[in-house]
Amino acid sequence: MQAQIISFHCILTDKVGKVISSTFNRDVITQGQSGILKGLSDGLLNLQAGEKRRITLSASDAYGYYNLSLLMEVSRSRFPKGDKLVTGDRVLVPIKGGEVRAYRVVQAGSKMLNLDGNHPLAGHDLTFEVEGIQSREATSEELLESCPEIHGHYYN
Repeated sequence: MQAQIISFHCILTDKVGKVISSTFNRDVITQGQSGILKGLSDGLLNLQAGEKRRITLSASDAYGYYNLSLLMEVSRSRFPKGDKLVTGDRVLVPIKGGEVRAYRVVQAGSKMLNLDGNHPLAGHDLTFEVEGIQSREATSEELLESCPEIHGHYYN
């Protein structure tokens, strides 16, 4: 099946119906695009203009379960501009193997920062209420732009 560009309206809610976000119009490629949840991408396949769908993802299929090992307390002095960091800021922290992970500042004390490496929606079951606006096959160029790891090689 050819990948598609789907334009849709979406309201995202948690399992008790609290609205987390909404978009008026969003375009996504339904296959191979990083940055979109696989379950959402699968749920959007063949969505047509005017069609409404409810796509529900468990926490494990969305952003995973909340992981307490991704919480840490660090000194402000570890960061070049640590004195200016406030709750809600994002920082990059080197971890094992030379990798870097993004953390959110969840509490900012005078000398210490509490950081959380979990996605803000980790541990939440999510429901996407979508309405299709437009659907078409993706072009080879669009696929290359969305999947830089392909390095110019795309086969239909």
